[in-house]
Amino acid sequence: MTDRFYEDAIIIRQEEIATDIYSMWLHTEIARFAKPGQFVALYCLDGSRLLPRPISICEIDRADCAIRLVYRIAGKGTAEFCGYHTGEQLRVLGPLGNGYPKKSRPALLLGGGIGIPPLLQLAKELEGEKNIVLGFRDERFLVEEFEKHGNVYIATEDGSFGTRGNVLDAVAALGLDAQIVYACGPLPMLRAVKEFGAARGIECWISLEERMACGVGACLGCVCKSTKKDAHTHVNNKRICTEGPVFRAKEVEI
Repeated sequence: MTDRFYEDAIIIRQEEIATDIYSMWLHTEIARFAKPGQFVALYCLDGSRLLPRPISICEIDRADCAIRLVYRIAGKGTAEFCGYHTGEQLRVLGPLGNGYPKKSRPALLLGGGIGIPPLLQLAKELEGEKNIVLGFRDERFLVEEFEKHGNVYIATEDGSFGTRGNVLDAVAALGLDAQIVYACGPLPMLRAVKEFGAARGIECWISLEERMACGVGACLGCVCKSTKKDAHTHVNNKRICTEGPVFRAKEVEI
């Protein structure tokens, strides 16, 4: 089992990279063991907010023992995080969950909205041909970072840049193909990706998001339906925080 750390990480730097979207680098031992697709649990300093906030790992700098988190302000907890500065400390638990399996095949990486950041480290570590499609509502972020690691295509809801529509609209318009698909984004997008893979016989791996309480599989508060019985509960479900957040698409019902 992967080593897990519960520690006070030091903020290296933080900046707003798009409206209400922040990039934070943390110095933490978690970087020694983290894998693409895993996440961490961040604890607020405000004692009135007891439960940690799960945030996916965007990048890993093992040489300098640092991880990058890119998150959107979604409530009081993340609003608190964006006010922290270099040198301050954050209590963090991780790495948590299972990440993406790395396979050397022509790959298609599909990211939508705040589901884009977890794919960056994967793009860095995957070998072979990579076509990367990033879907935005309008404002773009992390595009230049992805361009260093594969062929990048953009889809925007309003058509202001790239293909008008979603990531699969862009895949169809550009005629992109692959032997394996990795995806992270909103649930409707992941449902479409699952159908896309099933129709073409392509292996698909998707990262699910869910509200989490403990983050370590004890509370059963973040389950999803599965096609097979879970060894822990003996019913058809999977704990997103431990069996996931990354699943093979055909193994879960979404």
